[in-house]
Amino acid sequence: MRFQQLHIGDYFRIPGISFGCVYRKASMRSCTLNSLLQPIRPGTTVIPLNQAQIAKHIADKQNFWKSLQE
Repeated sequence: MRFQQLHIGDYFRIPGISFGCVYRKASMRSCTLNSLLQPIRPGTTVIPLNQAQIAKHIADKQNFWKSLQE
């Protein structure tokens, strides 16, 4: 799948990039990684995440933030 085919707000990974890097489509030409806006080419190959993968990513992120507060 190509970046341009995603809907704004969709979560995805980029093949060949660390498995822990989860991106979210922010606009037609940018995405976010850890809340930082990043430019991306519309034709970039991406791997969309399913609901279970998104839920795990969000849970992992919440656990990380909780561990920093302890």
